[in-house]
Amino acid sequence: MKFRRNGSDNVWYPLCGALLLAFMICATQAFGQQLENSSQVASASLSGKVTAATGQKTTNNLAGITVKLTAKAPGSKPQTTITDFEGRYEFRRLGSGIYTLEANVEGFQPWTAEVMLEAGQSVTEDVPLQISSVEERIEVQGEVTEIATQSVSATATVNEQQLEELPLRTQKFTEALAMSPSVIRTQEGKLNFNGQAESQGMLLVDSAENVDPVSGSFAIPVPVNAIQNLQVFNTPDSSAYGGFSGGLTRIDIKPPGPAWNYKLLDLVPSFRGKNDHLIGLLNMTPGLEFGGPLIKDKLNFSENMTYEFRKDPVHGLSWPVNETVTYSLVSFTNFQWTFSPKHMVNVNVNVFPATILYSNINTLIPQTASANFRRRGASLGISDAYQFDSGVVLTTLVRYTNFYTSEHGQGSLDMTISPEGWGGNYFNTFSRNANQVEALPTLQLPAKSWLGSHQLQFGTDILYRSYTENSDSRPINLLEQDGQTVDETINFSPAAKLQGGDTEVSAYAEDRWTLTKGLALNIGGRITHQTLGRDAAFAPRVGLAYSPAGNKLVVRAGAGLIYGHVPLLATDFAGYQERMITLFPGSSNPQTYMLQNVYQSSGIAGYSTTLNGHDSSARTFSWNVEAEAPLRRNVSIRVGYYETHSNNLFVLNPIIPVTGTTGYMVLENTGSANYRQAQITARYRPSERNELNISYAWSRARGDLNTLSDTFVPLQAPIIRPNAYGVQPSDIPNRVLAWGYITLPKKFVFSPVADIHTGFPYSNVDVMQNYVGVPDSLRFPVYFSLDVKLSREFMVHMPFKENAKRRKISIGVFSQDVTNRLNPHDVYNNSATPAPFFWGQFAGFQRRLTGLDINLSE
Repeated sequence: MKFRRNGSDNVWYPLCGALLLAFMICATQAFGQQLENSSQVASASLSGKVTAATGQKTTNNLAGITVKLTAKAPGSKPQTTITDFEGRYEFRRLGSGIYTLEANVEGFQPWTAEVMLEAGQSVTEDVPLQISSVEERIEVQGEVTEIATQSVSATATVNEQQLEELPLRTQKFTEALAMSPSVIRTQEGKLNFNGQAESQGMLLVDSAENVDPVSGSFAIPVPVNAIQNLQVFNTPDSSAYGGFSGGLTRIDIKPPGPAWNYKLLDLVPSFRGKNDHLIGLLNMTPGLEFGGPLIKDKLNFSENMTYEFRKDPVHGLSWPVNETVTYSLVSFTNFQWTFSPKHMVNVNVNVFPATILYSNINTLIPQTASANFRRRGASLGISDAYQFDSGVVLTTLVRYTNFYTSEHGQGSLDMTISPEGWGGNYFNTFSRNANQVEALPTLQLPAKSWLGSHQLQFGTDILYRSYTENSDSRPINLLEQDGQTVDETINFSPAAKLQGGDTEVSAYAEDRWTLTKGLALNIGGRITHQTLGRDAAFAPRVGLAYSPAGNKLVVRAGAGLIYGHVPLLATDFAGYQERMITLFPGSSNPQTYMLQNVYQSSGIAGYSTTLNGHDSSARTFSWNVEAEAPLRRNVSIRVGYYETHSNNLFVLNPIIPVTGTTGYMVLENTGSANYRQAQITARYRPSERNELNISYAWSRARGDLNTLSDTFVPLQAPIIRPNAYGVQPSDIPNRVLAWGYITLPKKFVFSPVADIHTGFPYSNVDVMQNYVGVPDSLRFPVYFSLDVKLSREFMVHMPFKENAKRRKISIGVFSQDVTNRLNPHDVYNNSATPAPFFWGQFAGFQRRLTGLDINLSE
C-alpha cells in the first residue's frame, strides 16, 4: 500500500500504532492471568440483591436499579452499577475501608448502609426496599428536590457508559460535546459555544484548565476511556470559574481502581475499498486501559492510552489526493496515594503528540495548497485533598502544561487565490512553544446553620502563561477568473520572532445557602488581577433554585459577570509580519501600500504599538431562567431561556489609506458578541438502561466577524477583510437534537443520535475576495444526520485458559449518516466562479460511514 508522507516523524507513527496493537493482543493472555491472580489476593468485592417488599409479605426482585457506593476517604468519587434481570448488583476490585451503599428509587423509601471491607474479602449486602406511603412519597420527593437546587443545570451530561455506547466517529470527547443543544460543530470542524468559538470557552479537567495556553482552543486531548463524566454548561453556576466568555465544559477523570484490571479497545482496524477492491488501511484506533495497586491499600495506578491512524476523505476532491491523514498517540497516566482516610494525593501525566497532514483540505483547497499541523506536548498535575478534624477540606491543585505546535505548507511556491479556490502552497509557516502553570488552593467549610444551611467555599486561582513563536509568510496572489491574471499581491515583512506572557491572580468566595427544602440561593464573587489586562475586575454571581411546597416543579435562575483571559495572541501583535499590498487595476501603474500593525484600546483615542491593559480582556454578562418538572412517571421536561452579552473582544480591522502609502492593521478590543437561546428538552428514562433525550433550541447569534480567534485559529487566514457586525458563522436559529440508548431483547443496546438544524450561514465574495452583499446572509441547505450504533456484551473464556475467569467482550456496529443525505460541506461563493462550476453551487457532500468496534475487558 502506498500513501503520501511528509516529514520523517510520520514514519514512527504507523510503527507505534502497530507495536501498540501487537502488544495489546500478545499481552492479553499473560497479563490477564496476572491481573486475575492479583485481584484474587488484593481486592475486595461487594454484591447483593435489590428486592421490594409488598403488602402480601412477598418480595420482588428489582432490575435496572442504580446502586451507588462511595468510599469515606476525602476526594473519593462514587461508583455506580445497575442491577441485572434478577436484581443482583456487584462492585469488584475494591480497596479496604468503610463505604456507604445507597439505593434511591422513586416510590420507595431511600435505603443506605455502611459497609466495612478488608482486602480479599467478599461481602454480601442485600438491599430490601420498602414501598412508601402517600405521605412518605411527598416527603421523599421534597428531599430529592432539595438535593437538585443548583441555579444552572448542565445542558448535556455524558457518563463513562454513554461515551462507550454512543456512535462517536473518532472516539474523541469533543464529539460528545455536540450532545448539548448549545454546542455546534461547523463544517470546518470548529466547536462553537453559545455562538462563540471554542477559544472563547473553557475546558476544565478535574477543575484545572486544559486548553491551548495561546489560542484557548480545546487542542489538548484526553482519552475517552479515561473520562468518568462530562458536563456542558451554558454559563457557570459558581464563582469558582472564570477566564472565558463562551460555555463551560467540565471533565472528571476516573480514579485508579484498587485491583488490577485491563481493557482493550477498538481492536479491529478499518479498511478502505474501491471498485470492489481493497486499497489499504483507512482507520486504526486501538486503545489500552489497565491499572491496579502498586502498594496495597496505599498507591493505585491507571494508564489510558489511545493510538490513532486515520484517513478522512473529502468527497469534493479526487482520490487519492483527497484525504486528511492523522497520526496521534495520547497517554494519560494517573496515580492515587491514600495516606489516610482523610488525606489523598493524585498525580497525573498526559502526553499527546500528533501530526495531521493536509489538515484543512476541502473542495476549494487541494492538498498542495493545504497545511500540515504538528503537536507535541505534555501536562503534569498534582492534587492534594486533606480533611481536618473540624470537617474543613483543603484541596490544592497544581498543573504544568507544555504545548508545542507548528504548521507549514507543502512547498515554497507563492500562494494563489482564484474564484475556483486556493492554489500554490499555503503561505504561512510557524512554530510556537507555550507554557502554563496553574495553582488552585480551595477551602471547603463544613455546613453551617443560620437561617438554614450554608456551604461556604473560598479559593484562589493563580495562572501564568507564556509563549515564544517564529512566524514566516510568503506572498499571496489574487487571480482573476482566468486563473492567470494577477489583481492583487500581498507581500510580508521579514520573518517575525514573537513572545508574550501574562500572570493572572483570582480569588473567590461563595455561599450555597439552603433556606428551606424548596429554596436555595448561591451567592458569590470573584476578583481578578491581570498583569496585561484589568487591575481589579470584580465578577459577582447570584443564583436561585425554588420548588413550591408539595410540587415537583423546580425553577432555576441566575445572573453574573465573567471576565476572560487576555489572549496571548494579542500580546505581541505589533511584532507580527506586516502586510504590503500591491493592486493591479488593469493599468501599468500598480498601487502599493503597507498595513502597519497597531493596537487601539476601547475608550482611548489613537493607535499604539504596545498593548494597553485597559479593558484588554473580555467582559461577559449572562443570565438564565429555567423550569423543570416531571410530566409523568419516567418523563421530565425542562424549559429554559438564556442570554449572554460579551464586550471587549479583540477584533482585526484593516484601515486602507485614502492617500499615501501607509495604512493600519488595527487590533482593537471593541468587539462584541450577543447570544440568545430558548430551549425545551424532554427526557424519557423508563429504567437505568434506557434513556432518550429530545430537545428543540431556538437561538440567535450576532457579533463582530473578525475576532482574533477566527482569524488566527487554527490557521492564519490569508485574506483579512474589513470587520463587520452581523450574523455569526455558527448561527443556527432552529435545531432539533435527539440521542439516547435503548436496551433491546437479547441484551442488545441501540444508541441513536439524530441532529437536524438550519443550514450554516455563508457569504458571497468577488474576485478581490471582498464581500458581495451582506456578510453571512446566505445559508447552506438544512442539515440532517442520523448516526446509530448497535452493541452487545458477551462473556467469553480466553483461549488456553480453562480455569480462568470469563472475560467481557463488547461488539458494536456503527453507521454515521445512515440516511446518506449528502450534507454539503462547501460552496462556490465567488461571483466570478468559472465553468464547469457555477456561483452558489454546493459541493463536498458527506457520505455514510460504517464500521465495527470490538472491546475486551476483564
